[in-house]
Amino acid sequence: MNGTELHKTFTWEIDNFTVRKFPIESTVFLSGGCEWYVLVRPKGDGFDDYLSLYLCVANPRSLQPGWKRRANLQFIILNQSGKEVHRTSERDGFFDAEIPGWGFRAALPLNKLQDKELLENNTLIIEVYTKVTEVVHQGDETSKEMVDFRGFNVLSSQVTSVSQIFAKYPNFAVDIKPKGRAVRTTYMKILLGLIKTVNQPPESFSETELVKAYSKLIDLMESGFKLDWLKSKLDEVSLERKKKIDADAARIQELEKKVKNLESKISDLEVEPDKEKAKSPTEPNFLWSKIRYDNKSYLTQRKKWD
Repeated sequence: MNGTELHKTFTWEIDNFTVRKFPIESTVFLSGGCEWYVLVRPKGDGFDDYLSLYLCVANPRSLQPGWKRRANLQFIILNQSGKEVHRTSERDGFFDAEIPGWGFRAALPLNKLQDKELLENNTLIIEVYTKVTEVVHQGDETSKEMVDFRGFNVLSSQVTSVSQIFAKYPNFAVDIKPKGRAVRTTYMKILLGLIKTVNQPPESFSETELVKAYSKLIDLMESGFKLDWLKSKLDEVSLERKKKIDADAARIQELEKKVKNLESKISDLEVEPDKEKAKSPTEPNFLWSKIRYDNKSYLTQRKKWD
């Protein structure tokens, strides 16, 4: 990356790109302990002959009043062979409640998208390179409520939890890369939230929540945290969840089988009366014929006696 400190944080493949007309949002990803997504405007944003690309803060309404982030940003566009075909300039800027997303209104001339080398199989591939340099949280968590604990600003109510982590895993944070206190504090907040999450019952997890938990864990480990112990716990939760889902599926299958058997028996019971009805007109006729036959035989024999 030309000697910069940016690192690749997300890769996005957009299929059938030339038929896209409306803005497209990527899935949420983590960078610098924060959640982001990429917004693409295939038909431009004020510049009709340019593709527009933006980096946006995910779920900004859930953040505390006064939040702010600063980050460096660059987009690189590849073809399906992995060849770089275009890159934007590198920019640095702030994100806040008033501007939760920014980027490049004129990221790429649309006439370039007519190049078959760029859009192999009509697929646009975007790589996102970022570096979060500042994270500010304000609102309820004021400086008076924060405590400096081994280089991390944490809430006074979190000191016990953080000290327990250091007591059990004393070297888990010795190699973390971020040096800025604000970013380190954000990572600690994510870690505490992740620990709280994995301690929930496995059945309470949705597939999406599990994927997000793994994404957060990977981001923390890539930042230098030694969290094999937490990964083992998350793997255990994932396995238990899978076992429960498989068991539930087996029970549902068995229940469906019993229902089918019951329906079959009910169907047989409904057929039996029809069979009896089919027999009822013939059986009295047969009995009546037998009586008439027996009576005729008796009369014939009596004549002989007389």
